[in-house]
Amino acid sequence: MKILSIESSCDETAAAVTEDGRNVLSSVIATQIDEHKLYGGVVPEIASRRHCENIVGVVDEALSEADLTLDEIDAVAVTNAPGLIGALLVGVGFAKGLAMSADKPLIPVHHIKGHIAANYITHKDLAPPYLCLVVSGGHTHIVRVQSYTELVTVGRTVDDAAGEAFDKAARALGYPYPGGVHIDRAAKKGDPTKYHLPVPNTREKYDFSFSGLKTAVINLIHNTRQRGEELDKESLAAAFQLTAVNMLTDKLIAAAEELGYDKIAIAGGVAANSALRENISAAAKAHGMNFYVPELGLCTDNAAMIGCQGYYEYLAGNTADMSLNAYATKKLHML
Repeated sequence: MKILSIESSCDETAAAVTEDGRNVLSSVIATQIDEHKLYGGVVPEIASRRHCENIVGVVDEALSEADLTLDEIDAVAVTNAPGLIGALLVGVGFAKGLAMSADKPLIPVHHIKGHIAANYITHKDLAPPYLCLVVSGGHTHIVRVQSYTELVTVGRTVDDAAGEAFDKAARALGYPYPGGVHIDRAAKKGDPTKYHLPVPNTREKYDFSFSGLKTAVINLIHNTRQRGEELDKESLAAAFQLTAVNMLTDKLIAAAEELGYDKIAIAGGVAANSALRENISAAAKAHGMNFYVPELGLCTDNAAMIGCQGYYEYLAGNTADMSLNAYATKKLHML
């Protein structure tokens, strides 16, 4: 089954053609990073306008790369939640028009499910059940993947997402947007023990909190400057990254042990962080768990992951009609 998929939940206009939930025939992404760098983060109005400008060309290119026409596509999948509402509406509206004009099934896909499904592209043998940590600029969840379409959240951030904290800490340190990659690079040159940062507590044992950690970094920078002392940016980046990575790793492993999972995965933009990949890989090995992570190019937003999840949604009968809408927030099932 060949699916044309569209992803426009934030600042990437993406389209892809996938086959049978595992194979990518084409994947095209028009990024807006250089423009949003001017503002230190994503400006929703600008993102929406660029999606309008880019979406036709991106979809045409995805079909061309796959050497297929729209008539040869079996269904159209699209991210309809969660994300920036204006950005989502561009993708949803375009996908509805395509599906209606070509008389193809329309498949709505939850963005977090899409991130998790990126693992199916890299790991052809991976199948539920398993436990997945989803970490990105807007999301931090521990998810029980009970089947391809039945997912239950067992832990989530109560304030900032991990990726958001990385970006804000990076901005405070003077690094450009997006900041996660700069924190990762700087941390390799620093001493993570030079600065002590707090580990926030949460009421629920598998929830996360990154707001206090981010604020601690900002306060430490301000206090150091007010005292006229020199700030070791690389070491503070290393301390921040180690604290955040340890929080994510410890809770994922603890949840997997308590819930009885021997397969764990990570997904989302922060899954590209080298320290997180290495730390969880080592912890999984120490606890006798199999560990899965998407290849780097599939960690950030892309449409291939939406098409792969769309395949399983279609098999489960989860299609939509022309009343499909976009939603800025939409929870997975909660325990």
